[in-house]
Amino acid sequence: MEMNQYMSMFIDESNDHLQALNENMLRLEQQPEDIGIVQIIFRSAHTLKGMSATMGFEDLASLTHEMENVLDLVRNEKLSMNGHIFDTLFKCLDALEAMVQDIIGGGTGKGEVDELVERLKGIVKGDTGAAASASGTSAPAKAAAALPASLVLDQYQLSILAQSIEGGHTAYFIEVRVREDCLLKAARAYMVFDVLERNGEVVKSYPSVQEIEQEQFDRGFSVYYITQTAEQTLHEQLSRVSEIESVTLNAVDKASLQEMEDNLRASEQSASAAKEAASAKAPATQAPAADKGAARPAAPAASGNAAPRTIRVDIERLDTLMNLFSEMLIDRVRLEQLAFEIRRNDLTETVEHMARVSADLQNIVLKLRMVPVDSVFNRFPRMVRDLAKSLDKKVDLVVVGAETELDRTVIDEIGDPLVHLIRNSVDHGVESIADRVALGKPETGTVVLRAFHSGNHVFIEIEDDGKGINRPKVLETAIKRGVVTPEEAKTLSDEEVNMLLFAPGFSTADKVSDISGRGVGLDVVKSKITSLGGNVTVLSTLGQGTKFSIQLPLTLSIIAAMLIKQGSEKYAFPLSSIVETGSLKRSDIRTLHGNRMIDYRQSIIPVISLAQLIDSPDYRDDDEIETEMLVIRKGDKLAAVLVDEFIGQSEIVLKPLGKYLTGVKGVVSGATILGDGQVALIVDPNAIIK
Repeated sequence: MEMNQYMSMFIDESNDHLQALNENMLRLEQQPEDIGIVQIIFRSAHTLKGMSATMGFEDLASLTHEMENVLDLVRNEKLSMNGHIFDTLFKCLDALEAMVQDIIGGGTGKGEVDELVERLKGIVKGDTGAAASASGTSAPAKAAAALPASLVLDQYQLSILAQSIEGGHTAYFIEVRVREDCLLKAARAYMVFDVLERNGEVVKSYPSVQEIEQEQFDRGFSVYYITQTAEQTLHEQLSRVSEIESVTLNAVDKASLQEMEDNLRASEQSASAAKEAASAKAPATQAPAADKGAARPAAPAASGNAAPRTIRVDIERLDTLMNLFSEMLIDRVRLEQLAFEIRRNDLTETVEHMARVSADLQNIVLKLRMVPVDSVFNRFPRMVRDLAKSLDKKVDLVVVGAETELDRTVIDEIGDPLVHLIRNSVDHGVESIADRVALGKPETGTVVLRAFHSGNHVFIEIEDDGKGINRPKVLETAIKRGVVTPEEAKTLSDEEVNMLLFAPGFSTADKVSDISGRGVGLDVVKSKITSLGGNVTVLSTLGQGTKFSIQLPLTLSIIAAMLIKQGSEKYAFPLSSIVETGSLKRSDIRTLHGNRMIDYRQSIIPVISLAQLIDSPDYRDDDEIETEMLVIRKGDKLAAVLVDEFIGQSEIVLKPLGKYLTGVKGVVSGATILGDGQVALIVDPNAIIK
């Protein structure tokens, strides 16, 4: 038990130090002469080395020891930082993170560190990069090729493979080796990729596509690949490429994908928890320092009492607490219903007091689950730095509102869509240095990652100052892919054209790139955000840039809702999606091109019958002279939903639908238990408005 406790502490502290190392390395890259930053990095590396040695993780300890030697020379001004040293240290951080993730997954924490150790020793001896460039193969390419495949894919790429397998495609991990006497390796690699492109989709390659194009690989390269072509046919076509020594196809199944995804999710959750703990501990460590100069002897004791004290809590315990509170909230609503029916003063007073206490408890429980989006945002500066470097671009990532808080459930799910949207902005949005200079723009492009609260929602925006969305090109591609017809294309607004980017498989990329997923996945981004009860919109100005805006609910557990009746059945609509309620006369409904519409505040909006939508068994609104309506919103779109009768507003607990109700999941997002014990289905407004 003690060993498990020490292991948990080691993982938490290691993630803290790795995050600090990444952040401070990025700072040092901007200010390479700042010895103060080097001192901070040295201390983090030294602490990590000591912890690793104590726990018996020799590869971790040896790599951090060699990093220490390099940093010691820098902080004593015997060595100056340059691009080669920065790249080497960043690769060391990647290796350290991979080893910690292996430990989290129950592994031994061993890694391929020999090459990195030798590079660090070479730097100490005075080799600051010349030898690496002379070899003809970049060290980053070698290091990438040495990594196990399970450590290369991120969550977004894993989801692409999983969805493709479910859709009937076959996924492969393909390893290709060229002959030793091959003179034009890049040309042969291009021919291999040409065969792959004609038969399917490349999800990820390593070394990267850019490094392969520049012949920055030894004799082999690997790809994760999706296809419907038979394995034997694909193998034969690839083997026919001249000067290819061997081709190995390894089928990727659901079990291996799930294992990789579980390991990745465990490591991300651990990193997020470590970040939360680190931010929570900061006031406690700063407070004594603030009181150090106080004249009164009692000051240190007073400051110690005033400083916030924190403990680490397993996220599963918070989930259990939320579930128990949800059950209590259901019982509270039931008691309120009984008190209203029985009408006894003492019972009514007790229930009212219980309602006030449970409301305070609800606020505390929800706040316990709230996490700053910084726990997701903190990985993006390093990611953008690496992407920009591989694309030979200059890109600044500006993070605004990282302190904005979201429910932990939403935080865990939102990271992957953001990864893809930011990659998309860096790869497709921001122009190359030459193009930006020709357009009179600064050499360095800017991507702004912004988060802020608005009402019961959190908005996250990704905005770039790049080339914007090319409407004619998008329409041309959409027509070519069969997403829209030429006639439909002529009637689309700019906003509707922008949203075509989220069509399955849509891509306007001119060449293969493993940076932004080759256009496979914006539909996955949209479906993920929609599943969280959110919405995504796109605004773009040609030549000036593009902004993706994501709207998310604050929490997915307890929401305010409007309860309505449809005959004998009850339904709930989230209040956050309701614009207003009212009555509607049948005579006010018009029919335009087969669609029912009404005038609403100087605009025309569609009318939707909830009874028809859910096939209500004992209520139809066709014969009603006057009926109730809800005006709901999805982004900028409005719609009027006809309902039978309003019950009133209530706070409800969301419960997931079981596997037997898969048929209604398109319109219904969950269920809740009401005060009278009945189950009410929760209608998803995002599914009603197309």
